[in-house]
Amino acid sequence: MGFKTYSMSECAQYTRERFTTLLPSREQWEVEKSHMNPFPGLRAMTWRNWQFYIIGMLAWTWDALDFFAMSLNMSNISEDLNRSVKDVSWGITLVLMFRSVGAIFFGYFGDRYGRKWPLIVNLICLIVIQIGTGFVKTYSEFLGVRALFGIFMGSMYGLASATALEGLPTDARSFLSGVFQQGYALGYLLAVIFQRAITDTTEKGWRSLFWFSAGPPVLFILWRAFLPETEEFLQQKLHMSNRKSTFRRDAWNTFKQQWVKMGYLVLLMAGMNFMSHGSQDLYPTMLTKQLGFSSDRSTVTNSVANLGAMAGGMVIGHFSGFIGRRAAIMVCCICGGAMIYPWAFVTGNGINAGVFFLQFFVQGAWGVIPIHLSELSPPEFRAFVVGVSYQLGNLVSSASSTIETTIGERFPLYTETGERREGVYDYAKVMAIFVGAVFAYVFLISFIGPENRHANINFVLSDEEQREMVSQGKIITHKGSDDENLDEEKAVAFHTENVVSEVK
Repeated sequence: MGFKTYSMSECAQYTRERFTTLLPSREQWEVEKSHMNPFPGLRAMTWRNWQFYIIGMLAWTWDALDFFAMSLNMSNISEDLNRSVKDVSWGITLVLMFRSVGAIFFGYFGDRYGRKWPLIVNLICLIVIQIGTGFVKTYSEFLGVRALFGIFMGSMYGLASATALEGLPTDARSFLSGVFQQGYALGYLLAVIFQRAITDTTEKGWRSLFWFSAGPPVLFILWRAFLPETEEFLQQKLHMSNRKSTFRRDAWNTFKQQWVKMGYLVLLMAGMNFMSHGSQDLYPTMLTKQLGFSSDRSTVTNSVANLGAMAGGMVIGHFSGFIGRRAAIMVCCICGGAMIYPWAFVTGNGINAGVFFLQFFVQGAWGVIPIHLSELSPPEFRAFVVGVSYQLGNLVSSASSTIETTIGERFPLYTETGERREGVYDYAKVMAIFVGAVFAYVFLISFIGPENRHANINFVLSDEEQREMVSQGKIITHKGSDDENLDEEKAVAFHTENVVSEVK
């Protein structure tokens, strides 16, 4: 079986559907209106659902905190290591470049061997690397540990999103997708708070923040260790065992059938990552270096930005369930573009309003991404496809902060007497142009892309497989579950940890 190709008539039909499927039809809208309230879906969540969701989100949140501990301390690290901010920005670039390596490696193990232990190993490695970052003495050591951090940070998104989103009730998916993605903004907010509480008040400065960030993941590891494997992965494992198939062969066949879609996901995620990193990574440096904000004022502005991001992710993520995934992202691009001027060029108190609403729409678009990627990914390869497409997009956008700092050096700033301000550049102008171009790109790529809203993202055995597995004694009907909302198909295949030992 070769790679799937598409005829001219199929391409023409797909092009027409980009317009007709952008918004739900009147009939679809009448059905969707009944699901606008997210609370019935949330009430359908069981304690098991909540535990998987919370541990996945916590892992993703702390992953983001570890990353932003770097961007918040670019000036401090440059002074400590006696290097320029541009040189230190390569620490961010290396992280983004190497994340795809971790996504491929751990994505494979997450889909092949389970969500549980790959996530635990990942967290352990991140703890070690964060401690090591606090002890670096030279620029070469700094780049080395940041490259290693990139590998293990890149592993996190696919594993954490699969852990959190699999098994959720359909009515809760869109809202919880937005909340999950804003673990990224919450991590940024926590980094800002701990930056002010730890870096600015301790003798070791930025190093203390990295040492502190290595502590809480120990609790996440213990919690995940006491939870079982996800039910969706166990069904997938039974499916593979019954077919006597191989993971690599199935993965290759899936790639040959869906290579166009996977390529599109990389292009989409490249734009999304340019959007977030282009609007966030250099912003703290702009506030302190260009605008001369004090530590307290910079903390307030960065906190407001992340409050806007969290609000946007939850609101837009939820509403994407009715207006469509593509339409929600496109609306965010238009509204975000309108907020570029106050975000970049207002220097008074109005800057807080500008940064709130720009990040509301940036992370509003991002709030759609976890469930959008999950719905477009093959269920049996979700951790791999979601993680790799996300991180390959990061690889494409990895130089965003370095690009902005390099171009920014072409726009020096001057004092009122005409003297050049040493080491101070017009980052605001560069970031405004950069982010504006990215909004236009994401708008276009979202319009031409596919959508699979409300698709079943859980791996469910076919009726024939269920009957065969039951006859072989490999599936048991669960008794005493706290999940009263299981659909009929899933209830038949609900199994416990001891079933795994029967699958060879």
